[in-house]
Amino acid sequence: MKKIGVILSGCGVYDGSEIHEAVLTLLAISRSGAQAVCFAPDKQQVDVINHLTGEAMTETRNVLIEAARITRGEIRPLAQADAAELDALIVPGGFGAAKNLSNFATLGSECTVDRELKALAQAMHQAGKPLGFMCIAPAMLPKIFDFPLR
Repeated sequence: MKKIGVILSGCGVYDGSEIHEAVLTLLAISRSGAQAVCFAPDKQQVDVINHLTGEAMTETRNVLIEAARITRGEIRPLAQADAAELDALIVPGGFGAAKNLSNFATLGSECTVDRELKALAQAMHQAGKPLGFMCIAPAMLPKIFDFPLR
């Protein structure tokens, strides 16, 4: 059975993974007969947004714990991801990709990408395995593969 890595960045379009994109990705993987293997960074979110009002909250939340809401707890820390064990990699969007997987939200074209995600994506690419980046997540590609962002 093919194993497709899915990198989540929390839970919620404004401060984590876009839930529709994440759930539909997981559904498509399941319907194709493959197995989704989910990962998220085990770190604090950059911020927490009230998704009802759009206002910033004063609390803190962990990216991995928040992403576990989408996967019903079936998720591992991104540090445990191994390109040799995966057949493809998908990164759904949501503003968490620009805040928690990178700092694109604040630094734009001068951003950096989470080092574990960068290493995993580079290893997958070097192995000739498919990569899928959705919504805002493709903004990280120039920094993952060291080419200019236009």
